[in-house]
Formats: sequence, C-alpha cells, structure tokens
Amino acid sequence: MALPPPSERLTMADSTAGASSPSLLFTPTTLGDIALSNRVVMAPLTRDRAIAGQVPNPLAIEYYAQRASAGLIVAEGTQINALGQGYLDTPGIHTAAQVAAWKQVTDAVHARGGRIVVQLWHVGRISHTSLLPPGEVPVAPSALRAKAKTFTAQGFEEVSEPRALGLDEIPALLADYARAARNAIDAGFDGVEVHAANGYLIDQFLRDGSNHRDDAYGGSIENRTRLLAEVVQAIADEIGAGRTGVRLSPVTPVNDAHDSNPQPLFERAVERLDAIGGLAFIHIIEGATGGARDVAPFDYAALRAKFRGPWIANNGYDKAMAEQAIASGYADAVAFGRAYIANPDLVERLRIDAPLNEVDASTLYGGGAKGYTDYPTLAQAEA
Repeated sequence: MALPPPSERLTMADSTAGASSPSLLFTPTTLGDIALSNRVVMAPLTRDRAIAGQVPNPLAIEYYAQRASAGLIVAEGTQINALGQGYLDTPGIHTAAQVAAWKQVTDAVHARGGRIVVQLWHVGRISHTSLLPPGEVPVAPSALRAKAKTFTAQGFEEVSEPRALGLDEIPALLADYARAARNAIDAGFDGVEVHAANGYLIDQFLRDGSNHRDDAYGGSIENRTRLLAEVVQAIADEIGAGRTGVRLSPVTPVNDAHDSNPQPLFERAVERLDAIGGLAFIHIIEGATGGARDVAPFDYAALRAKFRGPWIANNGYDKAMAEQAIASGYADAVAFGRAYIANPDLVERLRIDAPLNEVDASTLYGGGAKGYTDYPTLAQAEA
C-alpha cells in the first residue's frame, strides 16, 4: 500500500488536527500495517544484558513496558542466527527459548497499549571468534578485516579476521532472515526492522569499502544493493510488507563503514526497497550514528523522494526539529535513542517540555537493573 506524497499527508493531518490541536508529533499515524498512537519512536539500543543462550533478560520485560508510551518501540538489535552475533550478551530470535522470552516482553508492551517491532541483526565482520560457535569466524562480503572493536568477555577487543561469505551460502542466509521474521511474529512483535545500517552485514555488502566481490553481489551499485533487496523481499514474503521496515545509515563512519559515492548508492537502494511495495517504513540515520549530523554531505530530501512509504528520521533530533520534520512532510515519525535510555516517559516529557534525565554512561552496556529499569518517570521524581 503506497501512501500519498508527503505534501498530501501533511494536508490530511492538518485537516483532521485543527488549528488548536497539539503538535503533529503527538498525533496518531500508521506505518504500513502498524497503527501508532503518536509519532515518537524509540530507536533500537544495544544494552548487552541477555542471559545464557542469548535469551532476553527478564528485566527486559519491565524495561520495554516502561517505554510503551512511545508510538513505536524498535527493540534492540537481535541476531537472526548464531553466526550473526557480534557483541557479548546480545539477544537472538532463532531459538525457541529466545522466542518465548521475547513473547513476555511483547505481551507487557501490548498490555500498556504500546507497539513494538524487533530489529533483525547480522553483524557480519563486526564480531570476534570468542562470540561465535566453536571453529567459526565472522563472515563478510569480502575477507577484509574492519578497523573496529567489539565488546567481548574481555572488554573491548579488535574484531576478528572474517572470511568471505560463499555464494552458495546466501540462500541459507535469506532463509534465516525469513525464519527470524516469522519467529518475531510468533513472539508477538508487531513487525520487524531489518538492520541494514551501521557497518553490519547488509551494510557491508552495500559499500565498496567493504565489498570487493566480483560476482552478482559485488562491483556495480545494482549488484551491491542485491542482498538488501533480497533479504527484505524474503521477509516481506514471509510476514507481509506492511510489517517490514528497514534501517539505513548512508554516511555513518561507524564500524569502518565507508563508500566512495554514497548518494547514488543509497538512492538506488531506496528505489529497490520502494519497488517491493507497501513496506512499513524506512528508518534513516542522518550523519554519524550517535554523533555529528554533518559528518559528510548528503541530500536526505532527495533520498526521501525515492520512497513512497512512511519515513522515520533519526539522529540528534530535539522536539523542535522533530516537529518541523513532520510538519514539512519530510518524516512521518522521528526516532530518539539515548534520550530513551534515561527517560522511560519521553513522550510526556517532550509533550510538556519537561527536563530530561541524564544518561549514566557507565551502565550502558551489561549489568543489571541499575541504569536500565531504575530511571524515574516525572511522576516518580516528583513523588
């Protein structure tokens, strides 16, 4: 289902909102088949708190339920198979135990009126042999070691040398993505977000800095965007396009991600996603992930024009920027990351312009309830 162009969506929103209505940021919208109560999205946030078997920590039930007032929660990056893990204690969605644990999370979010999708993740070369099954090494489009570190039981370590993913292994990879998407629906998620950003496996295939293949998945832009299109199509075929979103990061330098000419690359990538038809959303990281928005020149408006569906903007947005992005028709929703770590009631704080809790950086990765489920809401702080 294609949405009308941004200008028409704005007109419809204005006509229903009225002159004295609240900001469009706090009005309902629909992303594909997912109905949102507002346009504030919780971005996926890796917290490294999974328990044995890469099962979501029971604390995650309350952590996500606390944040259910978001229009949409995108749950943390969650690996589609054992080879997709790249950080210590990140959850998966490829075993029965993982699915059962996630079901408790989604039930809690839904009980509080929220909507939640899971981010399907394969890290590719951003991994370490200590995190993978015995005898395995990270896989990548090409056997090029990233200039990056990852979080292991020993702390932050240089990533391991990868091997090139065989052409004959790609069908199984596509099947794993589709199976993970089906598991997500079985776990009660409202949909999925395909992680094709931040220098992980799909992003590695996109970029000429990490993809030196000479087969159908390398070389030209058409070939380098092939895996992205095939993964998203496989998932859309499995669970429906309206429950399938995608995250992209055209110019982020994180995890040694770089390309010689990202504008035409990502415009073609978005064109191919648009051609699938009816996708729930594209979630775009503008600039460096978690960093400067102006890290490199890029025309995001031109990119947005390539996609007829819903658009989530991300990175460094405050309330005023978010309102402008939605009012202009550029974005349908805006995602907030670090602010959601410390502010479970972020929607209400934004609505009334209340001060935000500060993030405790020492508790971001690993640990227990401290810095995870103990940040106070406004009501709790006042009490």
